[in-house]
Amino acid sequence: MIQVEHLSRRYGGLAAVNDVSFTIGRGEVVGLLGHNGAGKTTIMKMLTGYLEPTAGSIRIDGLEMGRDTAAIQARIGYLPENCPVWPDMTVIDYLDYQATLHGVAKAQREAAIARAIRRTALKDKATAPIHTLSRGYRQRVGVAQAILHEPDIVILDEPTNGLDPTQIRQMRALIGELARTATVIVSTHILQEVQAVCERVLILRAGQLVVDARLDALQQSHALLVAVEGDARATLAGVAGVSSVEELSAVDGLRRYRLAADPAVAPQVAQALAEAKLPVHELAAERRDLETVFAQANEEVAHV
Repeated sequence: MIQVEHLSRRYGGLAAVNDVSFTIGRGEVVGLLGHNGAGKTTIMKMLTGYLEPTAGSIRIDGLEMGRDTAAIQARIGYLPENCPVWPDMTVIDYLDYQATLHGVAKAQREAAIARAIRRTALKDKATAPIHTLSRGYRQRVGVAQAILHEPDIVILDEPTNGLDPTQIRQMRALIGELARTATVIVSTHILQEVQAVCERVLILRAGQLVVDARLDALQQSHALLVAVEGDARATLAGVAGVSSVEELSAVDGLRRYRLAADPAVAPQVAQALAEAKLPVHELAAERRDLETVFAQANEEVAHV
């Protein structure tokens, strides 16, 4: 559905986004993850047609950004990081105004507004002036305007920003509901939000895409961690199924190793160490979660 090829955005000598390519299928919920300044918002702005790329292309169902920008924007609902709202308007008046801008037919407008208010739990604030709302409620108004026209693609930049724990749970539920009928892209620097609502993650670092993987695939371990008394490198390297041995920093006098191997090889590793009379203090599959992957991705790029 969404095809991004060699996308770049430069500001003079600064590359905010550098040669990024990815494809997102219909109905996917994808997290765009990275530190502040990694290029997430820049990519969001280019995906929505608000910012022109320096190089590269964006295609959505055969439509090309630039040539077909207006048609693409009609299919997108967008929540910017700092959603602009008219503070003197009431919530319902603002949504009516946005529905007009989105091209919602007048006969359908009232139902569309009511549906957006219900989905974002704004009923109690519908007649309140926006300037009286908390940051969290303003964020909800921003989401409501993004989904008024039932878009095929919903792009949310930091959607839980400013929300309390209850509102965060409601936002996660809403994202899950949106995913039934739309492709959803969520940009955030909060790992827990990606883990809670996304099935796939794109990790950015300094404008480059360093990880593109499904969360379930990321969590599969492909390494063993071993702590022993004595030098075990040669013994470990000789175990069938161990493709490489990396020695880690010692802890409490124990030699520690990371083995590139399927965790199923653990019994053979234990047997080899026992036969070599090397006391084992630890033998476990490497813990691999999104936090670990995110840290590794940033370390690897930082050391390039």
